[in-house]
Amino acid sequence: MKCPYCGFADQKVLDSRVAREGDAIRRRRECLRCDRRFTTYEAPERPRLYVVKRRGEREEFDREKILNSMLVACGKRPVPVETVRDAAARIERDCFQEYEDEMPSTHIGERVMRELMGIDTVAYVRFASVYKEFATISDFRRIVDDVNGVSKVGFTR
Repeated sequence: MKCPYCGFADQKVLDSRVAREGDAIRRRRECLRCDRRFTTYEAPERPRLYVVKRRGEREEFDREKILNSMLVACGKRPVPVETVRDAAARIERDCFQEYEDEMPSTHIGERVMRELMGIDTVAYVRFASVYKEFATISDFRRIVDDVNGVSKVGFTR
């Protein structure tokens, strides 16, 4: 580990604590050359998980991509960002537990829809309209009717 200020390789560790819900260790360090202090995080290296897209392309799993799509779906809705972050973390954890090397993108989309259904039904419909590639008003009507049946919330027509 090099000092981010002077690049010197030797430091002393002043404090170590559990961080990120037990997934990492936070260390407070002091450079032995410039005496400046800085923080580092130590976490286990995760195995690589690839997502196989609908057309067969592969890309590395990216929780930020899931989080961003969920935040877009929840835009202008009364949903705390922390709630969405927690949902994205659950999806990531489940994907890494269920798959070793590759997973279908459809699994992620379905998981996101399940999480959004429990968070905010409008966000769920927004996400579903993009994920399921809605083309007509009847596509929207069908999913709204499904949500209406699940949540028992009536819409006036």
